[in-house]
Amino acid sequence: MGNVVHRSQITITREKGPTRKAVIEGFAEPVFYGVHGGIKDFYKVDPEVEHAATLDHVVGAVGG
Repeated sequence: MGNVVHRSQITITREKGPTRKAVIEGFAEPVFYGVHGGIKDFYKVDPEVEHAATLDHVVGAVGG
């Protein structure tokens, strides 16, 4: 087995409704997750502020 080269340290807390805040060690600013567009329509929620969904970040990471 190889050596561990990185271990993510992330704390995720729910802010309000579908909005979650991720604090990632090593970065000054948090990342916000939530819903938007078709996702908010599907779940029938109307957030105060729309944020990218976790799915958006996963797709961006895989495709990037």
